[in-house]
Amino acid sequence: MQISGLHTAVVTPFHPDGDVDHTAFLRLLDMQIAGGVDGVVVTGSTGEAATLSLDERTLLWRAAVEHCAGRVTVTAGIGTNDTRSTIENARAAQQAGVDALLIVSPYYNKPSTSGLLAHFRAVHDAVTTPQIIYNVPGRTGQNMSAQTQLAIAEACPNIIATKEASANLEQMGEIIAHAPDHFALLAGDDVLALPIIASGGRGVIAVISNYFPRTYGALIRAAMQSDIATARELQDALLPYFAANFIETNPLPVKYIMHKLGYCANVLRLPLVPVTDASAHALDDLVATIDDLRLVS
Repeated sequence: MQISGLHTAVVTPFHPDGDVDHTAFLRLLDMQIAGGVDGVVVTGSTGEAATLSLDERTLLWRAAVEHCAGRVTVTAGIGTNDTRSTIENARAAQQAGVDALLIVSPYYNKPSTSGLLAHFRAVHDAVTTPQIIYNVPGRTGQNMSAQTQLAIAEACPNIIATKEASANLEQMGEIIAHAPDHFALLAGDDVLALPIIASGGRGVIAVISNYFPRTYGALIRAAMQSDIATARELQDALLPYFAANFIETNPLPVKYIMHKLGYCANVLRLPLVPVTDASAHALDDLVATIDDLRLVS
């Protein structure tokens, strides 16, 4: 399997009582499919996976696989800071029928390079579903170097990509330059997808496409087709939205925007709480301009 293009890390909608809103979740999937994305990532950081039980995650994976029915790639976020739990998640996601697994590097523990390699190799060997490394130092407290990620890719042929959210373009360039043929680099920061694709990256796992699937998809397709003029025009237009998605911790802003657009309730699970009033006012001003940019989202 090769992975490329635009993959949306979808939010997980909740009812006011905190239970997963499965009806709203299917509506979100329909929006992504209609918007022309290449794939969806379910139970990633944006989907508040850290506060979902395995039963809840499994239901979401099964629902996504059944509802998408092969129209887009379904990737399951399954990573934890415990190898045994990660393997348990991986096996459940594989049984649910997902196309790929997104595996964040173990947070909090801060394993050595040898420990990281052993962790990813153990998960790799436990299942046959293709896998994607997720390097996000801002959440894990530890950067996975280019050398470490390349060593994992060489040792694990079913690890097909890395989602790189280190914001270190030099590191990403080194991965792209030395990656084995089966291994791709996907941008993990929406605003950096254009320069990363221009440098040889093959796509992005994005937040902004929750509400701009077609518009942001046009940017990604233009970049991948080396139509830099079009990609830059769209990049400039979307800059305020890139910034807005991180005015507070992701997914607080994107969930608020999706709520204002009528797609889900503005409900999160503790310890996450909704954006502050000041942030809400700033986001309200931005939401009022969305229709001007939505090509057909």
